[in-house]
Amino acid sequence: MRLEPLYQRDREQAKEEGRQEGRQEGKEDLILRLLNRRIGEIDASLIGRIKGLPIEQLENLGEALLDFSNVADLETWLNQQSI
Repeated sequence: MRLEPLYQRDREQAKEEGRQEGRQEGKEDLILRLLNRRIGEIDASLIGRIKGLPIEQLENLGEALLDFSNVADLETWLNQQSI
């Protein structure tokens, strides 16, 4: 049995996982910068909750934050996501 095809498959899978992690981190960073600009500095516990969101919810948060006027709006949005 040749190991090269298995190695290649594992390598491609690792590259894809790296790309997904990069996209996740990029979206998290952008959302946090936008939130800081929109509503001011954010508590570390909220940052942790935001970093725990899947990409789809981060994208939804990116749209929703346009309507936020304070940290309470962010907290309300985050609480609705965990229901």
